[in-house]
Amino acid sequence: MVSKISEGVTISVETYYQPEYSNPVNNEYMFAYRVTIENNNSFIVKLLRRHWYIFDSDSSHREVEGEGVIGVQPEINPGEKYQYISGCNLRTEMGKMHGTYFMENFNAKKTFLVNIPAFEMVVPFKLN
Repeated sequence: MVSKISEGVTISVETYYQPEYSNPVNNEYMFAYRVTIENNNSFIVKLLRRHWYIFDSDSSHREVEGEGVIGVQPEINPGEKYQYISGCNLRTEMGKMHGTYFMENFNAKKTFLVNIPAFEMVVPFKLN
């Protein structure tokens, strides 16, 4: 697991290889990742948008951005956590992601960026 604190928000990410949804013969590798967002501020934060940078180990990359996460724009109270699971497909056995969440101080209606730490996705047999 990797974690990072920015703007009073802790982002932690765990990754899992999904062999049942992967097809190595066709260079298709599926990973799930669990993100935990912890609000350490004294105000409610609302996650408005996400922006991901996704890198395969063959130097190809892509960006994904959009509203919220998994179809919602969660509001997280002070001292509380929000957790979700999503997925990413790679064309190589190893890759990396990082990004930002565009958030709002719900009380003051001011927006800010929270950094998502870089995390690796590696098929287990590559770790030997």
